[in-house]
Amino acid sequence: MYLKTQGIVLRVTDYNDRDALLTLLTTSQGKLTVKARGLRKKNSPLIAPCQLLAYGEYTLFEYRGHYTINEAAPIALFLPLRRDLERLSLGTYFAQVAEVVSQEDLPNPELQSLLLNCLYALSELGLPQTQVKAVFELRAACLAGYAPDLFGCHVCGSQMPQRFDLSAGHLECVACRDPDSSGIRMPVTASVLDTMRFICLCEPKRLFSFRSGAETIELLSSLTEAYLCTQLERSFSALDFYKSLGVKNDRII
Repeated sequence: MYLKTQGIVLRVTDYNDRDALLTLLTTSQGKLTVKARGLRKKNSPLIAPCQLLAYGEYTLFEYRGHYTINEAAPIALFLPLRRDLERLSLGTYFAQVAEVVSQEDLPNPELQSLLLNCLYALSELGLPQTQVKAVFELRAACLAGYAPDLFGCHVCGSQMPQRFDLSAGHLECVACRDPDSSGIRMPVTASVLDTMRFICLCEPKRLFSFRSGAETIELLSSLTEAYLCTQLERSFSALDFYKSLGVKNDRII
C-alpha cells in the first residue's frame, strides 16, 4: 500500500552502508520511522528531501507496518538556517523536542505547524534567536499537555506574583510559598508574564507578532527552557551544544 504525506525530518540515523532510517513528523500519520534506501549513496535523489529539518512530500510504501520511501520531493529546506551553526543547532533542538512530544500514528497538525513556523522564523524573520526559542518551548509545552496556569497567584489570586513554580506550572507570591515545598521557582516579571500569556493564548499566525526588550526575552527564554525540560524530565543534546557555542541571549539574527 502506498501513502503520500507531507512531513518534517526530525532525525536521520545510518542503517547500513547504503540506507538510513528517518523519523518524520507527518501530516496524516503523526510520527513515523521510515527507511530511505540508498540515501547514503553520493548521487541519491533523496538527499535533499531526506536531510535533517527538511520539509517535503513523501510517497511511502507500507508493508506489515514498516514504511519505505518510494519518492520524495522537498518543499522547504530552510537554507539560511543551514548556513549558521547556531541556528542549525537550535532548529535541531526543536526537532528533538518534537520527536519526544509527538506520537506514532497520531496526527498532530498543531505541533507540525509550530515546528515549521519556528524553523521559518529562524531562517527568514530576523528575530532574536532566544525569542524564537522561547515561543517554541512554551507553545510546545502547551501542545504536550503542560499548559501553565498564568492567571494569578495560585494561593491568593494576586495578579502581581513574583515567582513561577517549574514543577507545578503555576504562579505564586513570595509570601504565599509553602515552606514545606521543595519545588524550584524562578522569578517572573510583569512583562515576562504578559509575554507568556500571549504565547499561550494567541492565534498561531500571531506567535511572533510581539516585541519585548532584551532583558525580558533573556528571562523568558531561561524560564521556558527550564519549564519544558522540567515537565519532560529530560535534557536535549542539541540544546546543550547550542549553549556550548556561547550564544548571547539578545543576539539578533
